[in-house]
Amino acid sequence: MNSLYTATATAELGRSGHVSTEDKAIDTKLSVPKELGGEGGPHTNPEQLFSAGYAACFGSALQHVAKEKNIDLEDYSVTVNTTLGKTDEDEYQLEVIIDAYLPKVDVETGEDLINTAHEVCPYSRATRDNIDVTLNLLLDE
Repeated sequence: MNSLYTATATAELGRSGHVSTEDKAIDTKLSVPKELGGEGGPHTNPEQLFSAGYAACFGSALQHVAKEKNIDLEDYSVTVNTTLGKTDEDEYQLEVIIDAYLPKVDVETGEDLINTAHEVCPYSRATRDNIDVTLNLLLDE
């Protein structure tokens, strides 16, 4: 692999500790969600950070694919829902739902864009065949 960029982050004390990036762009406390037995609170958690990264990356993949196909997406957004659960074997597992809001395209074009973006997005490639990822196309009615 030809390295283009490396991000470095350090987490201290797991889910109820602190996480920061090398450049301090992220420098925040973590809290365990109430659903996982924690106090919850105003601080972030790994699933939120994963959702944010995946949403931004998938959005960029959509831009890239649309540009290659000479399609102007205009306003669009990507929302990623990351769920932490347990498998039948009692192992922790992630599941992701991606909602791509593409208000200025038709259904056929939108489906092609999100499916192609899913093929090229580095997060999608990293998670492929490892976790369930559901793609939803949201359009204006």
